[in-house]
Amino acid sequence: MATEQVKAQATQDFVPIKEVRDGIVVLKDGSLRTLLMASSINLALKSQDEQQAIIAQFQNFLNSLEFTVQFFIESRDLDIRPYIALLEDRYVAELDDLMKIQIREYITFIKDFTERSNIMSKNFFIVVPYDPALVTRGTGVGGTLSALFSVKKNTDTDVALDTQFEEYRTQLEQRVSVVEQGLVRTGVRIVPLGTEEVIELFYKLFNPGELEKPLQVTQIVQ
Repeated sequence: MATEQVKAQATQDFVPIKEVRDGIVVLKDGSLRTLLMASSINLALKSQDEQQAIIAQFQNFLNSLEFTVQFFIESRDLDIRPYIALLEDRYVAELDDLMKIQIREYITFIKDFTERSNIMSKNFFIVVPYDPALVTRGTGVGGTLSALFSVKKNTDTDVALDTQFEEYRTQLEQRVSVVEQGLVRTGVRIVPLGTEEVIELFYKLFNPGELEKPLQVTQIVQ
């Protein structure tokens, strides 16, 4: 009986992402996605009237949408290694003996506390989609967007495809603006992720067991 060899498929084969272009995720079916990072609101610290106002504004925002959006929460164990490394550097640079003792005790306290407590970090994301295939299907103009990301044959085609991508990106940015304007009324601020941040986020999602640094988006003030 012949032995059948099974070829392992690359992880990329199971990921529906074709590329990340100018911060926009391009899926294999030609649809586009923008990822927004959102600030958080602690409703428990708000008065009852404030809570009701925020919930009402959020309800109005959802009812005003004419397209779908996806809300995604990333929860991970808090990585304190960068903070510990910062304290270690401060300990080495400190000249005062009393301060060195206090820093060392503080480092011990932080390590012990985080080992005994399950401290999680949370990031909040909103996925805004744009599917040109659904917009143009049946119109006889454009068809699906599959040709947009196919192999380019000449310079004229390159220019045409880039122009088409810019047109669709404009439509996507208009949707992002709608989401931003709706959420700002609730007190939530958002910022689109750039190319490197999108790649870093997906790398974390598909490599959960690896040690990683926290996602940094400096535009949001927590």
